Amino acid sequence: MSLFRKKNIHQILKTVEANEGSSTLKKHLRVRDLTAFGIAAIIGAGIFSTIGQASAAGGPGVVFLFVFTAIACGFAAFCYAEFASMVPVSGSAYTYSYVAFGELFAWIIGWALIMEYAIGNIVVAISWSGYFASLLDHIHLPFWGLQNGIHLPEWSGIDYFSAQRAYDAAIANPADASLLQSEGYLAWIGAPVIAGIKFILDIPALVINVLITWLVYRGIKETRNASNIMVVIKLAVVALVIGCGFFYVNTANWSPFMPEGVAGILAGVSAVFFAYIGFDAISTTAEECHDPQRDLPRGMMYSIIICTVLYVLIALVLTGMVNYKNLAVDDPLAFAFSEVGLNWISGVIAISAVVAMASVLLVFQMGQPRIWMSMSRDGLLPKRFASIHPKFGTPGFSTIITGVLVGVPILFIDLNTVVDLCSIGTLFAFILVCGGVLMLQSNKDLPRKFKVPYINGKIIVPVLFVILTGYLFKYQSGWFNDNVNPLVNTDAIPMFIFFVVFLAMAIASILKNLSLIPVLGMLTCLYLMAQIHIKNWIGFTVWLIIGLVIYFSYSYRHSKLNASNFTN
Repeated sequence: MSLFRKKNIHQILKTVEANEGSSTLKKHLRVRDLTAFGIAAIIGAGIFSTIGQASAAGGPGVVFLFVFTAIACGFAAFCYAEFASMVPVSGSAYTYSYVAFGELFAWIIGWALIMEYAIGNIVVAISWSGYFASLLDHIHLPFWGLQNGIHLPEWSGIDYFSAQRAYDAAIANPADASLLQSEGYLAWIGAPVIAGIKFILDIPALVINVLITWLVYRGIKETRNASNIMVVIKLAVVALVIGCGFFYVNTANWSPFMPEGVAGILAGVSAVFFAYIGFDAISTTAEECHDPQRDLPRGMMYSIIICTVLYVLIALVLTGMVNYKNLAVDDPLAFAFSEVGLNWISGVIAISAVVAMASVLLVFQMGQPRIWMSMSRDGLLPKRFASIHPKFGTPGFSTIITGVLVGVPILFIDLNTVVDLCSIGTLFAFILVCGGVLMLQSNKDLPRKFKVPYINGKIIVPVLFVILTGYLFKYQSGWFNDNVNPLVNTDAIPMFIFFVVFLAMAIASILKNLSLIPVLGMLTCLYLMAQIHIKNWIGFTVWLIIGLVIYFSYSYRHSKLNASNFTN
């Protein structure tokens, strides 16, 4: 029973060449389109909300955090780029793990990627609904009788169980006036009743999910065109924000530049990192690129560089326009411009936020079906998931299932339930891709049009470990005991795992001359995972166990690498 049977890169490339011109995906993407997809995925809620929280925590010095996080993402992007040049197929991290670690790990990462793409899109759709409702509230058209905006009923913008919990909380604490005015309570008492059941559902989230699913189903060319249009709109608004805001910068607000020191800057590390998530989704379009081995690495790198420059400029403008302490709000861009009397820009920002979130939804909704398609080709999922629409040239069945998987949970899952699970699944994928590059670094015969620059980590990694642990033991012993020792605090288990892996990588670097960039990619992503509460690690573990049950009950027996399938 071989759980770690691997796919051969040369066989994969021969299969791809043999399928050229047959019933495969249509090739419409070039570097410009891939860069646009990357920008579409990265610039989303982060630039409209989390940038304010990070700035409030770290002050103007948060720009260093954006640069640091870009470097951390760059480590993972380098590894994705090398794999994309070796294995130009649509499986992304799933296929890369199949080549590097074997089938069991490939299944685990494929199952984990459902959290990043499909389940992550639940978060995006719900967030989009909130931005859309806010946009309607700001529409003032007296000529049409809309003096005070368009207000959707509360019951049409929230899930059923969140409304029920809000109602129960308000009934249990009737003296708390804020609970009686909450969206959930108002939704529950104002909802229509059909067949004895209160009709409460997030209609805008469902509608945008259906529209995006339809667009992705129609074809990659249509998806590309829509993404490019939305990216142009986003970049135009970002340029407007930077250009107009520049004239209202008060340099006195930049002093002190790091008011809370390094600790304050690092307080926003998780929020800022997740503002970059999404660049990896473009690797799922490999089979729709004219030259994936050349264009995918460039598209990933270009998108990260462009977004980093924009993030840094916006952070400088925001913290220059208003004091950083006032930016801990949900809509920091609109808030900053209202503070300097430019209220008209708030409407423009609201429109851009709706477009930005829709583009994120588009890219993620495009990625998930292609992961399933690759898994189905390998026999790990039923053949139907690999079927290509004869007219549109897209994985039609998988696209529809993705839309259903996103749409149904919108009816009953609240935002906070899935945010951290989405993040931990993404980081796990990044870690395995970086590890996969390390596994294959000694194989010189593999075809590579792009290779991660080799820097010997034999000295650097152990020195970093010694410096970090030495500093913590000497100057932060209390913090180390509370946050790393699982015998004192069970919540410290993730950070304990980080230090154990750090030590193992330091030893491995000495013994095997490991490449520095993939090692740093693994460690930075694992550190960010360690910042996520242990309850989410438990939830992620349960999710993986469910996946393993499916693997051993179906996928292992139906795998095309199963010896019995070769003889049947």
